[in-house]
Amino acid sequence: MNTIDQFDFKDKKALIRVDFNVPLDAEFNITDDKRIRAALPTISKILKDGGAVILMSHLGRPKDGPTDKYSLKHIVADLSTLIGTEVKFADDCIGESATSQAADLKPGEVLLLENLRFYKEEEKGDVAFAEKLSKLGDVYVNDAFGTAHRAHASTSIIAQFFPDAKYFGYLMASEVENAEKILNHAERPFTAIMGGAKVSDKILLIEKLLDKVDNLIIGGGMAYTFAKAQGGEIGTSLLEADKQELSLELIEKAKAKGVNLILPVDTVIADKFANDADKKDVDAGQIPADWMGLDIGPKSAALFADVVKNSKTLLWNGPMGVFEMESFQVGTKAIADAVVAATKENGAFSLIGGGDSAAAIAKFGLEDEVSYVSTGGGALLEYMEGKELPGVKAING
Repeated sequence: MNTIDQFDFKDKKALIRVDFNVPLDAEFNITDDKRIRAALPTISKILKDGGAVILMSHLGRPKDGPTDKYSLKHIVADLSTLIGTEVKFADDCIGESATSQAADLKPGEVLLLENLRFYKEEEKGDVAFAEKLSKLGDVYVNDAFGTAHRAHASTSIIAQFFPDAKYFGYLMASEVENAEKILNHAERPFTAIMGGAKVSDKILLIEKLLDKVDNLIIGGGMAYTFAKAQGGEIGTSLLEADKQELSLELIEKAKAKGVNLILPVDTVIADKFANDADKKDVDAGQIPADWMGLDIGPKSAALFADVVKNSKTLLWNGPMGVFEMESFQVGTKAIADAVVAATKENGAFSLIGGGDSAAAIAKFGLEDEVSYVSTGGGALLEYMEGKELPGVKAING
C-alpha cells in the first residue's frame, strides 16, 4: 500500500483530498468536527517533513454553482485552530485565486481551496478539471475514505497526473486495513450486526457476509420485512413489500451455509412516530394494526447482546431502532454496550461501519471503547461488498 510514510515531503506541495463535509448550524458553526480531526495526522506529517499543504474538499450538495451556504470559508477559523497554523483560503479551486496562492505557498503553510462541487465537473469525473487541480501541487494524497466509492475528479481521476507521486493518507490507509482485517483475517466467532431501515440497502453485504460470518444479527427497520415475510403482523412498521421473498431466501441461504441468523423475538411498538408516543413491548410479528415497531424489545436486546459478547470479531452496520429518539434508543444502546464489552473483556476486534452506527456510538460516548469507527458509510459498505473503490484503485493502480 502506497502511504505517505514512504515519502519525504520536504519542499513539496502536497495536494490532499480530504473529506471536510462537516455539519454546520444556522450560524455556520461546525457542530461535529470528527472528519477534520481524522485528517490531522496526515496534515501534521507533511508539515513536519517541511512540506506545504493544499486541501481540497466538498461541502454539502450545491446544485447551481457557488452558494454561500456551502462555502468552505465557514470552516477556515476552526481549521486553523485544529491544525495550529493560520489556514489561507482560495475563493475558487481552479481559478486565479487558487493558482496564485498555491504557487506562492511556502513550506509549513496550509491553503484550503473552495468547494470542489461548485463545479459540476467534479462529480462528472471530468479529466480537464482534474488536470487543472493537479497543477496546484507536486504530490497527490487521498485521505477522503468517505468519498472513495465515487469516481469524481478529485478522488480518482486526478491520480493519473501523479503517476509516481500518489499516496494514501493515514486515514485512508487505516480504513482499508481495518476493512481488510474484517474481510480476510477475522478471528472466530465472527458476528455481523445489520440494522437500519432497508433490506435493499444491505442485500449485497448480507450475501457476502453469509460466506464469512458465524452469526448474523438483523434488527432495525429491515427486521419488519423479515417478520412480514414469515407471516407476521407488523402494523404500520417499515416494510419493503417487494423484498419479502428475498428475505426468505436469505434465511434459507443462512441455513444452508450453517450461519446462525438471528432475528428479533420482540419489539417495542408505538402508536405514533414520536418520542412521546405511547409504547409497549410485544412479540415479533404480533404488532396491532395501527401501531409501529420503533426498537427491538428487551428479550431481543438480551439475546443479541449474549451473542455479541461471546464473539471475537464484530462488524456493526445500522441501528436497532430509532435511536435518535430517547424513547427508542434502548436496543441500539444495548448493542453498543455489548460491542464494548466484547472488545474490552473478550479481546474482540470491533469495527463500527460509519453512518448511523458511527452516530449512535458517538451519541453514547463510546467511540474510544471500540476497535475502529469507520468514517465512510457508503464507501465501507461497497468495500465490504467486494466492490473496487475508485479512490483506492487510483492509488493502488
